[in-house]
This record gives sequence, structure tokens and C-alpha cells, in this order.
Amino acid sequence: MSRAAGTAICLLRCDLRAHDNQVLHWAQHNADFVVPLYCFDPRHHLGTHCYGLPKTGPHRLRFLLESVKDLRETLKRKGSTLVVRKGKPEDVVRDLITQLGSVTAVVFHEEATQEELDVEKGLCQVCRQHGVQIHTFWGSTLYHRDDLPFRPIDRLPDVYTHFRRALECGAKVRPTLRMPDLLKPLAPGLEEGNIPTMEDFGQKDPVTDPRTAFPCSGGETQALMRLQYYFWDTNLVASYKETRNGLVGMDYSTKFAPWLALGCISPRHIYEQIQKYERERTANQSTYWVLFELLWRDYFRFVALKYGRRIFSLKGLQSKEIPWKKDLQLFERWKEGRTGVPFVDANMRELSATGFMSNRGRQNVASFLTKDLGLDWRMGAEWFEYLLVDYDVCSNYGNWLYSAGIGNDPRDSRKFNMIKQGLDYDGNVSLVWLFHKDECCGGHVVFSGSRGDQCALWIPKQFLCLLAKSGRFLLACRAV
Repeated sequence: MSRAAGTAICLLRCDLRAHDNQVLHWAQHNADFVVPLYCFDPRHHLGTHCYGLPKTGPHRLRFLLESVKDLRETLKRKGSTLVVRKGKPEDVVRDLITQLGSVTAVVFHEEATQEELDVEKGLCQVCRQHGVQIHTFWGSTLYHRDDLPFRPIDRLPDVYTHFRRALECGAKVRPTLRMPDLLKPLAPGLEEGNIPTMEDFGQKDPVTDPRTAFPCSGGETQALMRLQYYFWDTNLVASYKETRNGLVGMDYSTKFAPWLALGCISPRHIYEQIQKYERERTANQSTYWVLFELLWRDYFRFVALKYGRRIFSLKGLQSKEIPWKKDLQLFERWKEGRTGVPFVDANMRELSATGFMSNRGRQNVASFLTKDLGLDWRMGAEWFEYLLVDYDVCSNYGNWLYSAGIGNDPRDSRKFNMIKQGLDYDGNVSLVWLFHKDECCGGHVVFSGSRGDQCALWIPKQFLCLLAKSGRFLLACRAV
């Protein structure tokens, strides 16, 4: 458009932020009225594809509601607001086009996976029927899709290291967009709508467990506060590589993932803050490793673009025939943290109670389900989809394919030794999540000798915490 005209509907999905948002940026410069819109799609609350698990659990739903509320408050301070509706986005947009009569454009960020692409297809059909223009942008990754050295996307390497090296050698991260202090108003007569509650979705507000490693709220405001704290207030980012495999507490990792999943914080903003931190304070392996992990997130999104529906296939990206089991009793024990392996059980109980689990924990419980129990990897992927507060479809399914040996891992036989992993990484997570509130009368303790030999002894509960302080053992058997 050569001049501002008409009304632009900005459909927001996984981009719930006012900073570095190209959808809002474009509309601000190309319309008289701007309608930021979020739709609570009923399809997000149906059953998962393979095993009929609920798609959106209480922890993620609460985080989403908080994020939507926070964005509305932010937009109000900028002279606008967030219009909220319950319904399929393509239906809601059709109704708004009809109601307003002045809509000239519908704007949104493109996604990578089938359900989201189906929504985009429906939106395009609605706009064609009503003579409304569609404008789309790519904004979910650190590196823009069009700046990849792999064109077309079919040339994307199947090994992360090859992908990373190619980007680090030549690709550039685009700068964040400068957003206006004030936004264009809503179209006249349009009501913002109520933000639904947990009860509206038939769910109860989950009780916050005091042991959680992620006691944070959703929303752009909290995301930016976390970055300020982790980078500038505490310098924790400078030791991230040394602490990132932790399991207990808030500060062993950045904890950006839940906000990244909903787009409450821009990966490009994190990148620019890392660059600033390296200029003003220090540059080391830890500051680099934050970007290393952001690249993993990019990679799984581009893998989804390359392979499409195959990221959900039982045979995975490699079309590999594996006789996966579908033993629902074994699956129940795994998801409830009753396998008898404390390092697995502790992490699974943390997930159920809080909606969060460390990266190290996720790798281990996924390896245990696929390599030890031999269960269909999609059982685990769909359980994570239900519970994780930081659920991201591309990262979730990409990581599960990787763990199952049918994705992008060049070592398809990779299998974690649960006892060794527990001895190396537990950090008392088993004490936190298994030996708690008189839940048990004792537990088995594994002692490691100087030659690597091990022995297990049963210890009464009154001595467990005393022994834990010595740091010389790790719980490696189930509490009894």
C-alpha cells in the first residue's frame, strides 16, 4: 500500500509480544485501524492424534492465559488493546470482516506444521472470498527462513552440526524491528471481548508446587524481566554452560523456553542482548552456548518445514521399521513416575506437578521410554504436549524423534545409562521429588567406589537428608 488505508486484522498466535513483531509493525504503517486479535481455538483442546490425550494441560493453559492478559495490558498502554475471541481463527476473521466492513488486510506470522498451516489455508480462502489482502511474515526463528544458505529447504542438512557450522560461517541475524510507542486504534465499535478463565475450558487452576524450577508467570513483561535478571542483574549467563545440566532450582538455566514457545520474547532480542553483554561484560563459552541452544530451536523448526507430516510419523524421518510396543500399563507407570528408577521417576513427577522438566531430565526420560521400555515414542511426545508449559510442536517432536533414533541424531543407537546419568547429574532431584513429606520410609542408596564399583544399601528416611549433604552418593533405586 502506498498510504495508510482501511483496517488490518493482526492475527496473533505464537507471537504474543509487542516488541520485534513484524505483524504489528506492518499494520501500523499500512492501515488506519489495527485490530490485534487472539483466538482461543477449540481444536487446541481436543485429543492428541494417536493416543487421545488432552492437547492442552492446566499448566500450559494457565501460562497462555497469563500471556494473553499481559499482552492486552501492554497494548493498552500503547493506545490499543488485544481483541480476544473463542473460536476457529478462520471463522472469527470471517465474522470480523463482515462486521466491520472496512477490513483491507489480514496479517499473520507463518508457522511450520500441518495444523497451523491448515488454519492459514482457511484464512486465505476467507480473504479471497471477501476481497481482502493477506500479508504474511516469518518471525519465529533467530535466523530468517529466507537467509538460510540452504535453498530450497530440501537442502537443509540432516545433522545439526552441519547446519550450525553453515550458519555461523556466513548467515546473519536480522536486526530487531523498532516498534512505535503508540499504536493505531481499533476499528470503531469493536469490543475487545473477555479473556476466558481456566473454568471456561473445564480445567482447574493448578496449585503451584513450591519445589518447581519454573515459578514464573506468562507474558512478555515477565520474559523481559527474566532476561534482565539472568543477564544483567546476576551475570548468570556467564556461567550458563557450566550450570545448564542442573535439575533443581530456578537459576541453572535461562528458562526462556516457555516464553519463546508463545513468542512472548523474540529470539532476535535475546541475540542482541547477548551481543551487548559480550561487548560490555564478557564473552565466553557460556554466552555462546545460549545462542547454540537457540540454533537448536531454529533447526527443529526448519526440519519441520523440510519434512512436513513426517515429523509425526511412527517411522520418523528415516522411515525406519522399529517394533514399538503400545503397552498402556508400562506407559502409565512411566508417566506417573512409578518405573522403579528414581532418576526417571523424579523427573516425571516434577513434570506432572509443575509442567516443567530440565533438559537433562527430558533426554533421560525420553531415552528410557524409547530405548529401555521400547514404547511408541509418540506416547511420550503426546504426554509432553499435554503437560509441558514450554510445549513447542517443532522442538517437542524434533527432540522425541532424536531420542527415538529416527530423527536427526547421527548416532541412532544412542542410549542413556540411567544409573550413570543419575550419578552424574541427579543433584538431589530424587530427594526433592521422591523422598518428600513422609512419602516413604526409606530408600536405596548407591555408593560409588574409587574404582567405579558400586553397591546399594537401604537407608532409613531419617538419615537420607544427612547423607545427601555429604555429596558422595546418589539415589538410584526406587523408594520403598
